Amino acid sequence: MKKDIEQIYDKHKTWIKIVKSFGCNDAIAEDLVQEMYIKIIIKVKKGLDIRYNETEINYYYIFRTLNSLFIDLTRKKKNIYIEGLENIKNKSDDPDYLGTYEAVQKELDKMYWYDKRIFELINGGESIASLSRKTHIPYYSLYNTYTKVKERLKKLL
Repeated sequence: MKKDIEQIYDKHKTWIKIVKSFGCNDAIAEDLVQEMYIKIIIKVKKGLDIRYNETEINYYYIFRTLNSLFIDLTRKKKNIYIEGLENIKNKSDDPDYLGTYEAVQKELDKMYWYDKRIFELINGGESIASLSRKTHIPYYSLYNTYTKVKERLKKLL
């Protein structure tokens, strides 16, 4: 697998040029190529053979992956806002950031353990649907608990 990924990475500039030919700027082209690497690595780990023969990589498959990522991006384009790094301030430099973080943690500690745990799981990336399937707790119960905790914490901010 590592050899395949290394061969694909050797053509990095080519992938960037291909994505730019779709009409993307440098930053978006780089992001799409990185997403392509992630998708290819996942597929290879699942057993996908990305070679035509022993020595040649299936470049058409990579092109189609880049193309589908670009199409997905254009479908979602209205929801994307690109913020330049020069406009983003470091939150750790903000003196009120630590105070706000501590206030949120204290408020979470005051809550019932179930509410706190559900909020932490969903806020940590677990989807409500998958959590519902795993725990056999109704979806709407989890959704209502998460929403209630989120609204309570928003009042602090």
